[in-house]
Amino acid sequence: MGTATTIRTGATVAATLYTVVLLVLGLYPSDFRYLFAYIPALVGYGTVVFDKWAWHWPVIHRFTGRAWVTGTWRVVLSPSAESHIPEGGNRGPITTYMTIEQTFWSLHATLRTKESTGRSRNATISAPENSGSAEIGLLYDNTPRVEHQSRSPQHEGACRIAVTGLKPKSAAGRYYTSRFTAGDMDFTLLNRSTDYSTFAEAQATDPEHPNN
Repeated sequence: MGTATTIRTGATVAATLYTVVLLVLGLYPSDFRYLFAYIPALVGYGTVVFDKWAWHWPVIHRFTGRAWVTGTWRVVLSPSAESHIPEGGNRGPITTYMTIEQTFWSLHATLRTKESTGRSRNATISAPENSGSAEIGLLYDNTPRVEHQSRSPQHEGACRIAVTGLKPKSAAGRYYTSRFTAGDMDFTLLNRSTDYSTFAEAQATDPEHPNN
């Protein structure tokens, strides 16, 4: 269980149990005398709301200062000339799509190409204090489709992505893999949806795709 899930679960359970105890004792919120007794429960539920939604609401977002990167991004990969790309492999540029799911305390990314899917197993976003820029760090596992695994085996990788502003629409970064490949990454935000499950679904929403 991740840190964010632990915090949300703990806050929800504690707030719910506390509310049940108050009701069992007959301290109903409809009675103004007991209304303030429910403040701890509201704080517990408020923690969940803050982590999942409220942290990037207008005004609150200025205080949290964390870049909101949730959504689906077009990512163009440009492998370096020194990358060990096997014969028949794509030497780029390669158009891919990354879906980022974010709460205040958690981050998860899925990168989809025509041949494979990479999922983050560790993801962080950090920013220097009073800075308008931030850096996303990802460690991921990539699993190619079976038809490509003889040329492109399962592997691990890492990438570092630089973003600027509270609601960035573009970003840049670099990636490295255990297959001895590396390269640049150029990001463009397509939309805030995280519901795409395949490369084709994400590509269908891309205005620069030839079929759109």
